[in-house]
Amino acid sequence: MRRKSVTSAARKSIATTSPGHNAGRDVAIIGGGIGGLTAALAFARQDAKVTVYEQAPALTEVGAGLQITPNGARALIDLDLGPALAASGLVAQAVVPMDALTGDEVARFDLSTHNPPYRFLHRAALIDLLARACAAQGVKVVLDTTVSGVSADGSFEAGSAVVKPQLTIGADGVKSQVRQTIGRPTEAFFTGQVAWRAMITRPDADPVARIWMAPGRHMVTYPLQNGRLNIVAVQARQQWAEEGWHHPDEPGNLRAAFADTCWEIKGILGEVEEVKLWGLFRHEVAQNWHAGPVAILGDAAHPTLPFLAQGANLAIEDAYVLARCCNENASIEDALQAYQTKRRARVTRAIRVANANARNYHLKGIQRRVAHTALRGMGRLAPDAFLRRLSWLYDYDVTA
Repeated sequence: MRRKSVTSAARKSIATTSPGHNAGRDVAIIGGGIGGLTAALAFARQDAKVTVYEQAPALTEVGAGLQITPNGARALIDLDLGPALAASGLVAQAVVPMDALTGDEVARFDLSTHNPPYRFLHRAALIDLLARACAAQGVKVVLDTTVSGVSADGSFEAGSAVVKPQLTIGADGVKSQVRQTIGRPTEAFFTGQVAWRAMITRPDADPVARIWMAPGRHMVTYPLQNGRLNIVAVQARQQWAEEGWHHPDEPGNLRAAFADTCWEIKGILGEVEEVKLWGLFRHEVAQNWHAGPVAILGDAAHPTLPFLAQGANLAIEDAYVLARCCNENASIEDALQAYQTKRRARVTRAIRVANANARNYHLKGIQRRVAHTALRGMGRLAPDAFLRRLSWLYDYDVTA
């Protein structure tokens, strides 16, 4: 059964709500990642004056793939990025749980019924299409600039300049300094899991996401454009690793962690020449997402473990809702309260499901056999049931 998206007549589009209260509003966004650039584009399309401050010398992401699920895609399409999204990504056909020890397919769940499609993208491709769209809307991007001293009134130092916009948005990631302005963040704790990220050339890979499950470990693989295969591998262990995506590790350590798995995995990992390692830490969802004319979104508000492919999608949704709430309210404080009210329960639920997947992928012994038997039965007898359990996530239309 094909999943239907909300018709255009039922939408309240970013593009059709101008002119509104964002017209002429001076908005500063700290962080030029996916959430920050989506927010910049959404506000700029409502005629706000938008400046993005990014500490890196260029807007780019390297060496990592992501999955844009239908809920995230609806917001991007409404921002007129549909054709660019289609040109930059691969349409996913299925998600396939695998037994990593035997190489057997446990089940196959069809993704092709989603509208809009579920897509695999390289992060750099998404950053690029967002950056080009922002430039076309007149967004100013200030690169290679360190932001400090974010105050309760939204003012901050950008390099040697003092900036005081009407609205300051922290899209500055898991170590957000803007979040500290809003309220003291809770201490993160190590989950006892580490993750590796790598990429190899695999031009013949079919467009499916495979979840290779093993006791205490799992690996997710899916293809990207230009014949690349994205790899994310997770191991439960007590040896601590630093948080963050860009810490180099030896490929041999990744191969050793999966040394007793099937020949397909050994073949994939045997081609890895460069790998990044990071520790997985759990953070509480922020109690407050705003204070005065300051707000946070994405990982700054709700860091997400990578077990539901929703980090980027939730940030995109946040950005879209934040812009629309501000456009609909003359009072920034009222707008930011509406934004938090609309978003917090949803992202909390998504994070709870992601945390559960971290356990389910790593089952051992009798629990593992029972879970695989249940997946096989579901795949044969009720293949739609697996995805129906996530209909609250994928069928959600932030533009409606």
